[in-house]
Amino acid sequence: MFVPADDAAPAEESAADTLFQDLDMGLTAQVARFTGGLSPIALAGAWSDWAMHLATSPGKQGQLVVKAGQKVQRLASVLSSCAFRPDAAETCIRPLPQDRRFDHPGWKTWPYNVLSQSFLLTQQWWHNATTDVRGVTHQHEKAVEFASRQLLDVFSPSNFAWTNPEVVQRTFATGGMNLVRGWQNLLTDWQRQVAGAPPAEADRFKPGEAVAVTPGKVVYQNRLIELIQYDPATAKVRPEPVLIVPAWIMKYYILDLSAENSLVRYLTGQGFTVFMISWKNPDADDRNLGMGDYLKLGVMASMDAVSAVTGQPRVHTIGYCLGGTLLSIAAAAMSRDGDDRIATLTLLATQTDFTEAGELTLFINESEIKFLEDMMWQKGYLDTQQMAGAFQILRSNDLVWSRMVRQYLMGEPEHMNDLMAWNADATRMPYRMHSEYLHRLFLHNDLAEGRFSVDAKPVVLSDIRMPVFLVGTERDHVAPWRSVYKFHLTADTEVTFLLTNGGHNAGIVSEPGHPHRHYRMIHASRDDTYVDPDRFMEIAPLREGSWWPELVSWLEDHSGEPVDPPPMGAPEAGYAPIRPAPGTYVFGR
Repeated sequence: MFVPADDAAPAEESAADTLFQDLDMGLTAQVARFTGGLSPIALAGAWSDWAMHLATSPGKQGQLVVKAGQKVQRLASVLSSCAFRPDAAETCIRPLPQDRRFDHPGWKTWPYNVLSQSFLLTQQWWHNATTDVRGVTHQHEKAVEFASRQLLDVFSPSNFAWTNPEVVQRTFATGGMNLVRGWQNLLTDWQRQVAGAPPAEADRFKPGEAVAVTPGKVVYQNRLIELIQYDPATAKVRPEPVLIVPAWIMKYYILDLSAENSLVRYLTGQGFTVFMISWKNPDADDRNLGMGDYLKLGVMASMDAVSAVTGQPRVHTIGYCLGGTLLSIAAAAMSRDGDDRIATLTLLATQTDFTEAGELTLFINESEIKFLEDMMWQKGYLDTQQMAGAFQILRSNDLVWSRMVRQYLMGEPEHMNDLMAWNADATRMPYRMHSEYLHRLFLHNDLAEGRFSVDAKPVVLSDIRMPVFLVGTERDHVAPWRSVYKFHLTADTEVTFLLTNGGHNAGIVSEPGHPHRHYRMIHASRDDTYVDPDRFMEIAPLREGSWWPELVSWLEDHSGEPVDPPPMGAPEAGYAPIRPAPGTYVFGR
């Protein structure tokens, strides 16, 4: 048995190990600067899994050869027909409904029809090549298919001035001034990017001036949150207050945008006392804040404050995105411990089971998380640029390439609205919290499988007994509605599920009067048998309009008779008003 010569040897060995580990983490952090936070090892692993299985699948290879020949034949047939009938609008393949790149009539004329049809057929062939290869893991298949699609999108003919008929027409019509203006737009954006300045026109949407303008007071503050109590808008209010827990991944005012599309203003106007958490934008000093801190300093501290200010024993709670995930953890823990202060639980675009969490999970594995951890280790947080880039790549056609075509090739200035300004007002994520979130929820699915612990005891979603109002959005790339729907599999309570059109943000910000809005909704009692998502789409009637009135009606059904509004804050209980809304944390950069 080895016996150290003296007590100093283990300490020296430990210091050396730390030095070597820091060297590895520092190298990874430098690599991350050039890869946008994506682990090249994780990508190589997915590619090699696909490539080796395809290389040993002669049947699949033969199928791809046949498909390639069929596509060439179809393309040649259509193009030869167009050669004799130049005005014909024949196509051999149509883009997906959400792909608007080739909507312009010019794409149906020669030679642009050759370019667009060839590209779409190539894209379809690569989808065939990267899917249904036997032996490839599901995650690796999805990752390779996603990566190949992103790479192909770079070379779409719609992205280049000389191969885009709309740009060509605009160039001839303006004498090339569209390209001059586009160059000016590019230089302006580059200068703002280098300076770390917000996008153009974002200054028109400053919190407290154009957005986040619902009047109220900050009645509580700690190192992580400011709690805003909003002024009553009616003579009488429902006795149960509403506590909203937004996601900390972005600023809270997504639910309090302009006056006409603010969920907060709508709820106060319907006779509810509303409280909202405003999360601090973390910095390097907050690197060790974890999920437990967000639960204790965020949700639980706010529950205590709301109860003290209103004097009410029951509280309606609303959680959005990650805020809803955290709120569901709090609700399960409170139910476990006999704390029945939550009257109802509303979850907006919230996942509690992460087995089908969409394209965000494509690269979430041990290799990628290790890469992200090393990247965050250097600064103590995940930077806003990595956060924004991750969401942009999920919708690169809409958020990257189409924007570049409009601004840099068509020469059109970007006119920002309140939702776009909010989206640009990104936040950071603390090192520890983000690491715990990725490991315990995304990677291991601990919450849905009963392994997530609060106060050293597991929390189980089936302990939730209060009524639940669950909202999903049809085109959600962050929290796909079928993933949100999985709450039914773990719930042991009545659940009202509502599916609205729109995406992760625009589907939630869906005020009455908003055009082209519809939704479906069904109610399931605790004793009802399970209805799967496909069956839901069959039996849930389609209703036109905003879903917000349905939420208010549901809350009213679970509320008492109206009473006088509570005072603003409770100085005697230590919750004196501190400053006007929107507070100070919302301005953290």
